[in-house]
Amino acid sequence: MRSRELRFIRTSFMGYVREFVKDIFGEKTLVVAAHPDDEVAGAGALLRYLERAFFVHVTDGAPRDMADAVSHGFSSAEEYAYARRKELFSALSLAGVRPEDCFPPWVPDREAGSRLAEISLKLRDAIIGTGAESVLVPSYEGGHPDHDSVSFAAHAAAGLIRKGGAHPPPLIEYALYNAMDGRFSSLEFIPREGFDEITFMLSEEERRIKGLMVDCFGTQAAVLSMFPLQIERFRPAPAYDFTAPPHEGRLHYEQFDWGIDGKKWRDLASRAMKELGLGSPM
Repeated sequence: MRSRELRFIRTSFMGYVREFVKDIFGEKTLVVAAHPDDEVAGAGALLRYLERAFFVHVTDGAPRDMADAVSHGFSSAEEYAYARRKELFSALSLAGVRPEDCFPPWVPDREAGSRLAEISLKLRDAIIGTGAESVLVPSYEGGHPDHDSVSFAAHAAAGLIRKGGAHPPPLIEYALYNAMDGRFSSLEFIPREGFDEITFMLSEEERRIKGLMVDCFGTQAAVLSMFPLQIERFRPAPAYDFTAPPHEGRLHYEQFDWGIDGKKWRDLASRAMKELGLGSPM
């Protein structure tokens, strides 16, 4: 993938934007997210330019401790998950995405780390089954354990495809959030030497549409308010050592009592790599 910028592209040149995106992503893209809103936060404006997209939301967005569900007025995790799925379909419809383009979620929210091998195998099958020419995935950045788990699964799926004697499609990352410098930072990558970013500066119309997409997620308004609407960033996914932390210092999710920290997650990643017969970096 060549390094370019979309800095000066506006919707009056939509045809050019679409060709530019097709040149990078190909005709079929598998968009992979940990939760039903991640891809809108990180890549909402991009989605309508993809030639043909399929969507995997690895978790259902409803933690089983019920804290989030109750705070939003739901009496069960299943009701909360259903509401989040409805929000997702409303948002994606604004980018021309149909519900049938979306896979059902595979695991509960915050449980992806304990099922890394299973998710990796399912993602491998989804990549092959859709005939994806590119895979859009979250970066490994320590923002949320589910995000890191999905990043791991995408790299593991590519490794499994190579192990089977085929060439996997390129993995292209979108940024979400991290605490690399001891502060919350959204839509900024942890720098990796040799991996140039595509910076998508949204036009007024693109910001308007993305804002409407974000507004569909009523239950996630507080979280999504921390993401700017002016910019999106993408880059070729580097090979990661998932047995090492994504950056020095405390990871963002380690400030929450979610029953997992970076060390525990990396131990799970190491165990999954052994189970899958894969080495590091991936």
